[in-house]
Amino acid sequence: MTDLPVAVIGAGPQGLAAAAHLLERGLTPLVLEQGSEPAAAVAEWGHVRLFSAWPELVDKAAARLLAPTGWDAQTQGYPTGAQWRERYLVPLADALGEHIRYSATVTGVSRKGRDRLVDADRAEQPFVLHVTGPDGSEERLEARAVIDASGTWRRPNPAGADGLPALGERAAHAAGVLGYAVPDRAHPEAYAGRHTLVIGAGDSAFNAVNELTAIAKDHPGTKITWAIRRAVSTNTFGGGEADELPERGALGVRARKAVQDGTVEMVTGFRTERVDGATLIAEDGRQIEADQVVVLTGYRPDTSFLSEMRLDLDPTLEAPRNIAVQIDPNLHSCGSVSATGAKDLAQPEPDLYLVGMKSYGRAPTFLAMTGYEQVRSVVAELAGDHDAAARVELELPDTGVCGGAGVFDDPDSASSGGCCGTPAPSEELVTISRAPITLS
Repeated sequence: MTDLPVAVIGAGPQGLAAAAHLLERGLTPLVLEQGSEPAAAVAEWGHVRLFSAWPELVDKAAARLLAPTGWDAQTQGYPTGAQWRERYLVPLADALGEHIRYSATVTGVSRKGRDRLVDADRAEQPFVLHVTGPDGSEERLEARAVIDASGTWRRPNPAGADGLPALGERAAHAAGVLGYAVPDRAHPEAYAGRHTLVIGAGDSAFNAVNELTAIAKDHPGTKITWAIRRAVSTNTFGGGEADELPERGALGVRARKAVQDGTVEMVTGFRTERVDGATLIAEDGRQIEADQVVVLTGYRPDTSFLSEMRLDLDPTLEAPRNIAVQIDPNLHSCGSVSATGAKDLAQPEPDLYLVGMKSYGRAPTFLAMTGYEQVRSVVAELAGDHDAAARVELELPDTGVCGGAGVFDDPDSASSGGCCGTPAPSEELVTISRAPITLS
């Protein structure tokens, strides 16, 4: 199989970086991208500013590939998704040239002549990828290895508190009153002078609150409600000044200020059961009536096209089992995780690796530099450089968030057993509502 390419699924940041490492190691990449352009998912959230600085957003092998082209490396500042794409990801895709195929959707991965049940000579058979083109045409492509960097962007978690779409959620999405993207202050039409409800408690929700706050400043009459499933605790607004990525900490600080000054009303303990238009009904009967609903409750991986592969995934996170304990938000203390490499990501199916955001399953703590370290290690392993694959060349920054996820309704539970020992913030610092009333 040495003459076959290594198939890389997805032309996002990690997929493109994997291709650069493969070329540098003398291996042939074949990048299969569902979209019609590189980093198509990043293009959809181009208005969002990243909290990682430029040096943390550029893979080293990719930089070496770009250097001879006259590429202008950015060294300072925090780009938006659009800037990241325009100044780095698109030039990198251009440098990779014919190694990328666009509008190529991978619908299945298997072994040649072997379904999931067959053991005999399985590892000696090439991978077979079923690929659908933009016109619906189908083909089979062979590969010596598969690096799945397809991400999770097109699989947002629903508003329903039980992990399933709330009753009526699909209809509300189809009607255009419920969406899963961060609002853009440059396009305020859907939110200006109206009532928007944000569902979610992570960095994306912080971004949404901050964008809507900017819209409210310029458009009187704009109302913002922010509903979270849990109680206010030490980690509700992120790590603040204790976060070793300052801009990540600042996201939560700005969101907290918007709640403190009354621009945003926070509703706690709200677990969505039903959606009626833009009205959300909680399991306890409370209702929030709005004009628009923004759901930012995380993402989950799509493993459907890997159904013929032998996978060992954590049953909770849907991440490779060997890294799950490191990234599980229910277990974390201080929010820091270790870098992960080929050994951690290896599956029972030899030479198949899940990398990038997809490798974290449903966990929310992924960073671009995590993915770059993953693909460096994985490609080294595929090239036979086991020492380089085992070496850790990355130290991840601390989030400043202490303790695990905690109990839903106990503000103190998130910090119990944590390493920082910071007391939970007083609820008088934020405007919250748990009353069983209708908010309109």
